[in-house]
Amino acid sequence: MSDVGGQQDVDIDLGRLVRAIWQRRTRVLLATVGATVLAFGAAKMIAPGYESETRVLIESREPEFSGPNQASQTSSDRIFDESGIASQVQVLRSADLIKQVARNMKLHELEEFDPSAHPSAVSDLLVMLGLKKNPLELPPEERILKEFNTKLQVYQVEKSRVIAIAFTSKDPKLAAAIPNEMAKVYLSLQSGAKLDSNSEASRWLEPEIANLREKVREAEAKVAAYRAESGLLPTGETENFATRQLTDISTELARVRGERANAAARAEGVRAALADGRPVETLTDIVGSPMIQRLKESQATLQAQIADLSTSLLDGHPRLKGLKSQLEGIREQIRSETRKILSSLENEAKVGQLREQQLLQQLNALKAQSAQAGEEEVGLRALEREAAAQRQLLETYLARYREATSRTVANATPADARVISNAVVPTLASFPKVVPITIVAALASFLISCVVIMLGELFSGRALRPVSGSGRMPETAGTTVPDEVPATVAVPEDERAREEQEPSIAAEHDFSIESVAGHLLDNAVRVAVSVSPGGDEGSTATVMLARLLAEEEHKVVLIDLSGSACPTRLMAQALHLPGITNLLSGEVAFTETIHADRFSEAHIIPQGDADPHTAMRGIERLQMIIDALTSAYDLVLVECGAADAASVAKVARREEVEIIVSAPSVSEDGIIEALTSFGEGGYRDILLMTGGGESGPELRDRRAA
Repeated sequence: MSDVGGQQDVDIDLGRLVRAIWQRRTRVLLATVGATVLAFGAAKMIAPGYESETRVLIESREPEFSGPNQASQTSSDRIFDESGIASQVQVLRSADLIKQVARNMKLHELEEFDPSAHPSAVSDLLVMLGLKKNPLELPPEERILKEFNTKLQVYQVEKSRVIAIAFTSKDPKLAAAIPNEMAKVYLSLQSGAKLDSNSEASRWLEPEIANLREKVREAEAKVAAYRAESGLLPTGETENFATRQLTDISTELARVRGERANAAARAEGVRAALADGRPVETLTDIVGSPMIQRLKESQATLQAQIADLSTSLLDGHPRLKGLKSQLEGIREQIRSETRKILSSLENEAKVGQLREQQLLQQLNALKAQSAQAGEEEVGLRALEREAAAQRQLLETYLARYREATSRTVANATPADARVISNAVVPTLASFPKVVPITIVAALASFLISCVVIMLGELFSGRALRPVSGSGRMPETAGTTVPDEVPATVAVPEDERAREEQEPSIAAEHDFSIESVAGHLLDNAVRVAVSVSPGGDEGSTATVMLARLLAEEEHKVVLIDLSGSACPTRLMAQALHLPGITNLLSGEVAFTETIHADRFSEAHIIPQGDADPHTAMRGIERLQMIIDALTSAYDLVLVECGAADAASVAKVARREEVEIIVSAPSVSEDGIIEALTSFGEGGYRDILLMTGGGESGPELRDRRAA
């Protein structure tokens, strides 16, 4: 601990605190024992409470005797998500369910659930004074419900579909009976709700099914009437009479064309054989003719006879001549018969051609009828679709109606939950836990007694000790340089002797960065100009000062006018950022020159990259810039580097600015010279900053404020 204003640095003597507790060990022991006895007695006097728990698993319990129910099971399982389980918890805590349990178990007859019915004298007094509302004004059911809720706990077991129902009561049997009864009533309500849903579905489906039946009958009657009017008699699943007839005629036409072509080809073969004089016996139609076959047999017989008689008779014999004449007649008959067969084939071909022409005429007529039938089928299909849709809807409703009516009987719709753990009669009280309460009371009383003793020692100062080697803290963080003492004043001999005997006054002062920061904060300085006679080391200390003030939640902005750009290198994100020289030259806007420090909450206006000579022409604008910054920041810190009093006069007005001489490694003579220079320049408030925690050189020729 460290205080400012002549107080000494002190520390806490832990050994003294321990000794103080040991010296008062009797009091601590008595307080601990007393609190332990009181806690033990109070815990024993409290009426014990017993707690028991029933656990219910939420799951789909749809019957599996039908296929559609399997799909409903999947959708039902999807319902019991996190929010679904939370909803079931609220159902178990609902007032209607609790009232049903209270009626079933006749809880209104138990004093435990209606303690307000027998109020104490203190309660009556509070009611008379108007400090408490009369509990008897509430109905008995409301009083029982309120007391029931204070003893009931319903919660979801973490990461599961299990709901726990816990109840606390003075009677262990009642503590086990109530959760079991609640689970029973809950399952009954769930099953009843599903039963009501099925009954309502059955009642709603009955008139809908009757209406749909009438619609289906009308739709099918329209289909039949339209078929009769349009002549679209069905001959199959996808064909009507016109289409079927067109198909048959097309098939017959193809057959007739084949037969005609076959007959024409056969006639052409016979005609060609007769014209060429080739034997016609090889042709199929000739060989197959019965007449030709008989003539061939007769021809063969005559030829055999002629051959037989030629061996015994001459060619001119009348017998041979007669036989040869008969043979020639038979051959003529064969040729005549062949021509008849040719005529028959030609007639067959002509008949086929005529048949083909007739079939073509019928086909063209049926095509027109089929086109008309196709147009009429469009309307027929629309009517059939309407009838099919009505029929399908009717079948769906009938299936659901049968399923709903089958579940309207008792035990057909089990609840979507089941008890997995029934509550048992507890043997040990859940509250109060005498041993834990006694131990906690003992520990608490012991700790409180120790804390009270330690606080007494600290507030009395007996447990505080001075820090070894600590000196006196300065009354102010700065050094005031009187203007009437010149820098070269000689010190008298008697004063010099006195200084040799006593420590230097300056040695008793703290010129650290922390001390300067404290002085700036305590005096609410708005503008400070830092001068660094030693160069960049002093500028670095100024940067450390700005960061220290920023850590104290002080809004600080540092303007780099050092010339060496040391603060810019230490704080800015980059070296070539627009800064104060650009702002004085009028090259950038005001807000573009303010940048954040890399390692603190402080801000910096860097040196910039504009021409310094051009910037110096607008130096009179610097005071306006500083005035503008003071409205947004708690402190405007201007680092001027190794500047003199004349140069600082251009930066800020003397009456509004404090000068900080940052000289961490400057000799005593250099510091005295800088202080004297600014004192002669008319500055009264000059702060010396020599580094972090160091006293700096002994200033025997100056006096400290």
